[in-house]
Amino acid sequence: MKYTPAKAAPASGKKPATRAKSGKVVAHKAVLPGEIRIIGGQYKRTKLPVPDKPGLRPTPDRVRETLFNWLGQDLTGWRCIDVFAGTGALGFEAASRGAAGVLLCEQDLALVARLKALQLKLQADMVQVERGDGIALLRRQSPGSQQLVFLDPPFDSPLFEGAIKAAAQAVAEPGYVYLEAPKAWDDDALADYGLKVHRSGKAGAVYFHLLVRTGPAA
Repeated sequence: MKYTPAKAAPASGKKPATRAKSGKVVAHKAVLPGEIRIIGGQYKRTKLPVPDKPGLRPTPDRVRETLFNWLGQDLTGWRCIDVFAGTGALGFEAASRGAAGVLLCEQDLALVARLKALQLKLQADMVQVERGDGIALLRRQSPGSQQLVFLDPPFDSPLFEGAIKAAAQAVAEPGYVYLEAPKAWDDDALADYGLKVHRSGKAGAVYFHLLVRTGPAA
């Protein structure tokens, strides 16, 4: 691929505007280090702070865009649960697209406080925030009660198998489990959980998967 150096920014230090395909000039909006934005729906462009915490790894914009394109963007009436919520990016993206209920679970007290503050700021009544063990919370859900389960455990943790098994029991049929992991999961590895890969991709060191039910979880 031919490399073309970027044009220098104006002396003011501001990034120049670009011209969209429609011909309209679109100004760049900076996203500061330590924050991300909701990329779609009614809360689009809302900033989410990303504190400097070990293991905190928000799902990148490009991956979230791909995921919600796979899901069809409109989540009206869906029940969703994110059991390793972190910044809340995935859960608030679902709420932004019409989900009827979004349950965010996080163990870190400071992150829980941030999630609750954002829920109040947005007046997002469909969002609930709980502090605690995410896998235990998943296991308490009624079987088949969730249309979408988000799984993004810390990559260096031994939580993947337990989380996937609990998600397979909680998710409806039809329904989806979104999984981020440091390795690719294939149908053979997922067969015992009653899941299979519907769509998958890779961004840097992150493998992301959209899983669907194939039958009862083991």
